[in-house]
Amino acid sequence: MTQFLKLFLTSALVFLVFDLFWLLVASKKMYQQFIGELMGDVRIAPAVIFYLIYVVGVTFFVLLPGTEKGSLGYVILAGALFGLVCYATYDLTNLATLKDWPITMTVIDLIWGTAVTTVTSVIVYFINLHFFSGAGS
Repeated sequence: MTQFLKLFLTSALVFLVFDLFWLLVASKKMYQQFIGELMGDVRIAPAVIFYLIYVVGVTFFVLLPGTEKGSLGYVILAGALFGLVCYATYDLTNLATLKDWPITMTVIDLIWGTAVTTVTSVIVYFINLHFFSGAGS
């Protein structure tokens, strides 16, 4: 199995566990409170496409360079920046274009995106280090 595929599959699993917990347990009431009138039934296909694209980005821009460099510092910084940029794209576009999009939710979501991407990247970095023959393998 290629290094990219190992990192991708591991990232997908870790990120999905965290994000599903966030969406279904930790923040469910918040989303209902802030944007309940905008919410509809979950459409699985776009959700799957998002997760695939997002995890490809984390793998390509954060984990491959970080493991090749053997640099936890790079993984932390790049993971945080990638999460912030991606979540800002969604949240700040909504804040700019949707009439009653709450700024509080934007701030919380930016913090979440930054944190979940950083933590996912760090966990996958260490899984790679200990189970997939170390840095740069």
